[in-house]
Amino acid sequence: MPTQYEPTLGAAFLTVKDAAAYLGLSPHTLYVWRHRRQGPPSFRMGPRGRVVYRRDSLDGWIHEQEQADSRSNEALNPLNT
Repeated sequence: MPTQYEPTLGAAFLTVKDAAAYLGLSPHTLYVWRHRRQGPPSFRMGPRGRVVYRRDSLDGWIHEQEQADSRSNEALNPLNT
């Protein structure tokens, strides 16, 4: 049985591992997307330059994905034209 992601309470920034768990993806997928300049926005933070994701940016990116899918967005449904 897969474990459900439990975010740290109040954590505004997520590591690659935590962001991947939050999205239900592998960390490798996020690394590949970042390299290709795809996927949710991320940036380097701190003296060690760790890649982080803003939780609200992840939620916004998820919403954008939903709106770009004709199954979730009636305005894009080809049967409605």
